Amino acid sequence: MFPNLGMPELILILVLALIIFGPRKLPEVGRSLGKTLNEFRRASVSSFEEVAKVKEEINKEVQQVKEVIKEPPKA
Repeated sequence: MFPNLGMPELILILVLALIIFGPRKLPEVGRSLGKTLNEFRRASVSSFEEVAKVKEEINKEVQQVKEVIKEPPKA
């Protein structure tokens, strides 16, 4: 996700979070952040699944249209 984020940067972020939120609030903030990221991941997976279903339906319709076009006209 952050390819240029190394160990010194992570330590700096953790120290800043500790200073800003304090040692008592930090676990609560971490849990909230984890829950938020988890919900975001679930929503994005759900969206991709929905797009895949619609794509599949469109492909079926296109295939049906191609079959109708290939059929010779009835006399």
